[in-house]
Amino acid sequence: MENVVLIVHLILALCLIGVVLLQRSEGGGLGMGGGGGGGVMSSRGAATALNKMTWGLAIAFILTSLGLTIIAAQSSSTGSVLDRVGTSAPAVEEEAIGDAPGLGGGDLLPPPADGDAAPDAPITPRAD
Repeated sequence: MENVVLIVHLILALCLIGVVLLQRSEGGGLGMGGGGGGGVMSSRGAATALNKMTWGLAIAFILTSLGLTIIAAQSSSTGSVLDRVGTSAPAVEEEAIGDAPGLGGGDLLPPPADGDAAPDAPITPRAD
């Protein structure tokens, strides 16, 4: 059910974008580029029809948005995210961190204790 409403919602969004782009603006519209009223519909009639179509698509878009929100609220878990704030994160074992490469778990040599190397010398990998 949710997928059907979502597909209808996306189709409505695309149609709404198209109808808005077809409307005449102050600089002329994409689909209504000037010209006289020599067609089936006059420019005033076309503007009224596009206006009504825009309102209809907008109302349908809002209704599908509300429907998707209701469906998502019903299928979600009963708890709030704020209810889970007090729980602690799972503990991480130190051995797992020590075995991981690049995380400082013994894959690098400690700096020399006797002061041979310069303090800015890079730490070299262990030759195993």
